[in-house]
Amino acid sequence: MTYRKSALSAAIVACLGFSAHVQAQDSQNDDPASQESVTDIEKVVVTGIRGSMERSLDAKRESDSHVEVVTAEDIGKLPAKNVADTLQRLPGVNISSSSATEGGFDESDRISLRGTSPSLTQTLVNGHTVGTGDWFVLSQVQTVGRSVSYSLLPAEIVSQVVVHKGSEARLTEGGSAGSIDIITRRPLQFADPFTAEANIGAVYSDLPGETKPQFDALLNWKNDADTAGILFQAFYEKRGLRRDGQEVVGGFLPIAADAPVVATNPDLAGVLYPNLIGSTLFEQTRERKGGVLDIQVKPTDNLTLGLNAFYSKLKADNFNRNYMLWNSQYVASVAPLPGYTVRDGVLVNAEYPAVTGDVVPRGVYDQISRPGASSESKYLTLDADWQVTDRFNIKAQAGQTEGHGRSDTQDVMELGFGGNAASGWSMNGPGSPINWHVGGDNASPSGILPAFGWIFGGQDIDVLDKENWAQADGELYFSDGTLSTIDFGVRYAEHTRRNDNEIAQGPNWATDWQNAANYPTDHQNYPGDFGNDLGGNFPTGIWYWTPDQLADLNNRFADRDPVTRFYWQDLYSVKEKAGAAYVQANFEGDRWAGNVGLRYVQTRQRIVTNVAVNPTIPVDEQPDGTVNGSAFGPYLPTLSRKSYNELLPSANFRFNVTDDLVARLSASKTLTRPDFSALAGSVSLDDLTHTGSGGNPDLDPIVSTNFDAALEWYFAPRALLSASIFSMKMKDYVTFGTSTQQFIDQQASQDAGELVLADYAVSSPVNTDADVKGIELDYQQPIGDNFGINANYTYADSDSDGDKPVFGTSKNTYNVSGYFENDRFNARLSYTRRSEFYAGVARTDDFFQDSIANVSASLGFKATDWLSITFDALNLNNPKLKYYSQTGDNPKLPYAFYSNGRQYYLNFHFKF
Repeated sequence: MTYRKSALSAAIVACLGFSAHVQAQDSQNDDPASQESVTDIEKVVVTGIRGSMERSLDAKRESDSHVEVVTAEDIGKLPAKNVADTLQRLPGVNISSSSATEGGFDESDRISLRGTSPSLTQTLVNGHTVGTGDWFVLSQVQTVGRSVSYSLLPAEIVSQVVVHKGSEARLTEGGSAGSIDIITRRPLQFADPFTAEANIGAVYSDLPGETKPQFDALLNWKNDADTAGILFQAFYEKRGLRRDGQEVVGGFLPIAADAPVVATNPDLAGVLYPNLIGSTLFEQTRERKGGVLDIQVKPTDNLTLGLNAFYSKLKADNFNRNYMLWNSQYVASVAPLPGYTVRDGVLVNAEYPAVTGDVVPRGVYDQISRPGASSESKYLTLDADWQVTDRFNIKAQAGQTEGHGRSDTQDVMELGFGGNAASGWSMNGPGSPINWHVGGDNASPSGILPAFGWIFGGQDIDVLDKENWAQADGELYFSDGTLSTIDFGVRYAEHTRRNDNEIAQGPNWATDWQNAANYPTDHQNYPGDFGNDLGGNFPTGIWYWTPDQLADLNNRFADRDPVTRFYWQDLYSVKEKAGAAYVQANFEGDRWAGNVGLRYVQTRQRIVTNVAVNPTIPVDEQPDGTVNGSAFGPYLPTLSRKSYNELLPSANFRFNVTDDLVARLSASKTLTRPDFSALAGSVSLDDLTHTGSGGNPDLDPIVSTNFDAALEWYFAPRALLSASIFSMKMKDYVTFGTSTQQFIDQQASQDAGELVLADYAVSSPVNTDADVKGIELDYQQPIGDNFGINANYTYADSDSDGDKPVFGTSKNTYNVSGYFENDRFNARLSYTRRSEFYAGVARTDDFFQDSIANVSASLGFKATDWLSITFDALNLNNPKLKYYSQTGDNPKLPYAFYSNGRQYYLNFHFKF
């Protein structure tokens, strides 16, 4: 058990004493019913741009806790088709379009705040956590974070999104950098007894050249007495996706000093070369469907009961092909032709002749079809709001949320090709694709070499993310003095994240799968415009088999035995029990307002990891509990337990310097628990060297001490110029490194005839310290009666005591948008740019995403009181996603390049 106190805690306790002193000197008589919690709301109402700016600034001037809000008055009218797309236009907010190492797509999927990882931003729905899932297999079983996939949360369900940059004691813990609360509609909030709304439209994606339907509808009824209501929403959205790319798979490898080629070319010793360079075509159909059911009943004037249910499923069948130059097969043994170039220790340009003799493939081709890939999120909550007296209110909520990420089937075929063919490459710097070629027929399967291939791919994966919770919150109102309300409450939750099964198929050696004559000759080819937007010169027009053909080949040639192909390395289980209690005092004076509070959190974790057992140890001498039978070796499920307590203080203060100038200060301590994969990654050990790799169940939580200050100048009606500074000092930030952990030395135990424990240097996630600091600038200015401009800039700088940079820190983020609006028409043009940032570790390489900019536009026309028409264009500049790898002071090296095209949405909105 651990318990932490700091100077910040002491300072906030002192603030409580100061506030009580002010209360005695600055009493005032206010009606308790008119008291409202003070929050810093930067409110962007979509319908009526000019009016929304005025309302947002009025609310901001009366607030103190640093919050930003996006509101949708009508269904489907957010200024983008994804909540994350909309939030990225707020200062301090960044988005990413991938969750792991799969590379980015055309839809924003994760949100992060102020230059940090998405895992450090807590996402809530109506104040509670939400179970999530990922459709991409590596996000399911290897890189498993704490963030939520926004691909499962359509804009249509949103009434309001609140971004909490500062913390309050009443907020659920989990976001060291901040939290995002997605608030859905409630039936008794509607003005009319009956409301019906619908969006009917379509989306055209220009790269795949496909048009798909989009539909959502809302029905709301409430009685005339406002004592009962029911809301039902349904959504169905489908679209095609295509991504053209180039990937350097496996990074760059060194030519060993004793490699055969060094005998003839000694200058190549230690030189790096690209391992695999691939022309990558990814195609997918995304189908999102689900709905919301909300029921509210007021059995008495002072009691409201509610039921809220949500379901969303994203079907994400996908087909990935990667046609690769396989340099590691021959570079170490074949001398390049004269004229090759070595620059900064890298073989950047080389041509290799065709050779005779034993056949060695110069290329390898992976075709991976994933039918049944999907993600899912759902929850059911019961809530009660009881106004016990005029001065005392109680709210209670209980519920269950569940998410799934599924990969039912992967049909995979890996084949060698280009036997002994001429090949070569030429690099164009880290920001441009590599030119490359390989001899042979790229347009047909005539030159395939199955003997140099493989059959792989996990099956029957169903990752569960589940939480049961209950909480109760009370509020006491005070009519005299500066103390306006006291909030207090408790919360208890049990959370589970686990993967219990995976069957990793391999070749069925009882079949003749290595015989090329057994493979189909009919095929299809890459689209004729493949790679046009990437630049560079590399193979196009490449042949491929259809998903149905791959399924038939795997049915004939794959081994999917549930015992021998059981892949225990990707299994894990984390169970957490978390309890919390808080108290928060809210104050308001003549020219100031604020709150102070304390939140106490207790966490108990139960973590199961799989540890490899030395296969040479006889079964009867293996450690108790060892599981045998898998072709991937024996393993030992190992249970770890950890518990810790944290005291999280917070304070927020607003002061009106003048009628037009507002100053704000806030300080807090926040907590994020480590990623699930960081805690529970399977462990592989070497008893000879006492080294290994895997997760680290002993990780401490990330506890951040945060400070924020802001100055806002309301220099004209509906105008604002503001600046804020922020600082996050993160203790026990999680990065990658080497830690000393104690395990059973299985070889020594076998020799000694008893258990022998030893210290192992394990490469795994470790705790270190990190900090992020920066500034935010915001400018809003109406121009005349119908025009206006919004612009903001965020600067973030980070530093870590570990060997890796801080994940997700873009030093510079810009947002600029201009708009026009009158009674009939509205138009908006937006530009967003973020600079490069560290994106994680892929295999053994640190990789970074280069700077990226997006342009989007929206047009609206109000045809009648019941019909409006909108047209939205996303990714108008056809942005290129660029990634590079870099270790230490070594040069930047190209890693991946992707193009996803543009998307156009046309919608007809009906409201009755």
